[in-house]
Amino acid sequence: MAEKVDILKHASREDQYKNLLPQIKALLEAETDTIANFANVSAVLKEAFSFLWVGFYIVKREQLVLGPFQGRIACTRINYGKGVCGTAWKENRTVIVADVNTFAGHIACDSESRSEIVVPIRKQGEVIAVLDVDSEIENYFSEIDAKYLQEIISFLEV
Repeated sequence: MAEKVDILKHASREDQYKNLLPQIKALLEAETDTIANFANVSAVLKEAFSFLWVGFYIVKREQLVLGPFQGRIACTRINYGKGVCGTAWKENRTVIVADVNTFAGHIACDSESRSEIVVPIRKQGEVIAVLDVDSEIENYFSEIDAKYLQEIISFLEV
């Protein structure tokens, strides 16, 4: 069990991800509990990148229900197809929003959030949860984040 993750604070974002990937993979391989793994992934990403908010929403019936996260209090339930998280779930794809104020139907769980990326987590091709990451900086997320967050999520998928 890992107790510490080596974080490269002054490296490029891509180098930070490259550094974290094997560490996160090792952390997740040592644990089979999904909630524990969601908790550790959100902690690592929050610490490494100082995101405003990072966490998971888990599909339960026709809603996303708040799971493990790091950050301020969050929306507890999100309906299918609603907001950025619900859209990523419905469309079964990663969604990057440069300015949440321009996203039709955005759900403002934290008024300081300015940009967001949501990555679906699948089991046998069906979305079972989403990883949601928010920043207080507009246009903060890019295809680099999408690429590496999708790779991290692949460690959680079965």
